[in-house]
Amino acid sequence: MDQHETALVVGAGPGLGCALARRFARAEMHVAIAARTAERLETLIAGCSGIHHGARAYACDARVEAQVETLFEQVAGDLGVPNLVVYNAGAFLHKSLLDTSAEEFESAWRSLCLGGFLVGRAAARAMLAKAKPGGTILFTGATASLRGGAQFHNLAVGKFGLRALAQSMARELQPRGLHVAHVIVDGRIRPTQVVEQQGAAAADDLLDPDAIAENYYMLHRQPRSAWTQELDLRPWVEKF
Repeated sequence: MDQHETALVVGAGPGLGCALARRFARAEMHVAIAARTAERLETLIAGCSGIHHGARAYACDARVEAQVETLFEQVAGDLGVPNLVVYNAGAFLHKSLLDTSAEEFESAWRSLCLGGFLVGRAAARAMLAKAKPGGTILFTGATASLRGGAQFHNLAVGKFGLRALAQSMARELQPRGLHVAHVIVDGRIRPTQVVEQQGAAAADDLLDPDAIAENYYMLHRQPRSAWTQELDLRPWVEKF
């Protein structure tokens, strides 16, 4: 029987999403990454070097309940029920409140909050149904999880809701053996091209995606006698 754990990253992108996949793969976990379109996944797979041989890519719109249910069925069938699920989907629309349409506002909320609910619920159901229930569910937050800024209402409302979801899930599911945590990424994540241009040491005023990923893996490995529910991460120069 395959003893490797399975990790699923929903909302995988070329920055943090790929860094998470690489870190989990280094831990010899089977890695599944999911994004909205197949075309985006092809680019991600090409850019995520060092992925474990068991890694697979899945197209899934996390805002659609049926697609989320299918995703978990496919991952369980291909790699096993996930031991670790990360909801990392993003939606950003920097725009005046006066010019924001109802459709734009709802779309951001669906990506940031509704998708988190659908993925979190599916993950919890799968993990609790195992012969030995357990697992880790992590949600990626942002500065906007804590405060709403001018023209950032689309981001803040969804991230506020995601944080509330993580808190409620933790209180309900922690006594049943599931570790639910919310990670506030307070600052700009360093793009790959910055490292290429300046070198890693010269760019440490931005959040290193690999360093963030290390903290996600640490959360998964925490002993249950000392679980973190919320972790905030920021570069050393960030004001807060």
